[in-house]
This record gives sequence, C-alpha cells and structure tokens, in this order.
Amino acid sequence: MPIDILVWLVLVIAFAVIEAATAQLTTIWFAVGSLVALIAASVGADLWLQIVLCIVVSVLVLVFIRPLVKKLLIPIKSATNADMVIGKTASVTEEINNIDGKGEIRVGGLAWSARSEDGSVIHIGELVEVLRIEGVKLYVRRAAVAENKED
Repeated sequence: MPIDILVWLVLVIAFAVIEAATAQLTTIWFAVGSLVALIAASVGADLWLQIVLCIVVSVLVLVFIRPLVKKLLIPIKSATNADMVIGKTASVTEEINNIDGKGEIRVGGLAWSARSEDGSVIHIGELVEVLRIEGVKLYVRRAAVAENKED
C-alpha cells in the first residue's frame, strides 16, 4: 500500500474518531477532505493534488455545510411556565427594595421574589410589569397603568 494512501486513511479514521468523541461538529470537515484526498490517491493523483483537494474540500464543506448543520442542531428554546409571566402585570405584595434584598409580587396566582430593574423602591399595592426572570427572581418596573394613575 503506497504511503500517501496509508496517511490519508489514517487521517480519515483519526478525524472520524475525534468527531465521534466530541459532542459538536469539530473535525467532520477534515474527515471529508481527507476522504476525497484518499480517493484521489487511490486513483494515482499526484501528492500536491491530493493536498490541494483535501484543503479545498475541507474549506468548502466547512463554509457551505456548517451553517446549515448548525441551524439544524441548535436547540429550539421553548417557553417554560415561568417564562409565561414575562410581560404580565403584577401587584406588589412586599415592598421591592434591591438594597435590602427584599420584594415580592403576585402574578398568575403565585408569589415571586422580585427586584426592581432600575433599582427604585416600589411600594406595596403598586402595579409592575415583569421584564425578565433570573433564577427565582422576577425583574420588574412600574407598570404604565400605575404611572398614569400617579399623574
């Protein structure tokens, strides 16, 4: 067996094993390029052509296939029950004070720890809008309805 065929075969196997051992697509591009070079070596192509084919095919596969594969493999984020409170209006049941590390709101029939997005103190009974969730805390701001009532 000619040495170039043996080298390409070892590279194809090595890249395939590395790919199989990783959770993400990392070396499949080079395995494909090496496979094309192996085929070229098998039909008697010069070494320079084998190397060029390996590089060109690897780059082409990386550039054109990777974005498609990446799009297909990216997990779709599905909303959880907790995410459903984002954008809702809630009532403050315990004064929200970021400095004291306290605050509670009631939204969707459940009590949540809350923090003010801008750091302002929000008093019991005020209405707030839920902006985001971090861990078990909801970050809120005064609701537009509450601001209009204060005018």
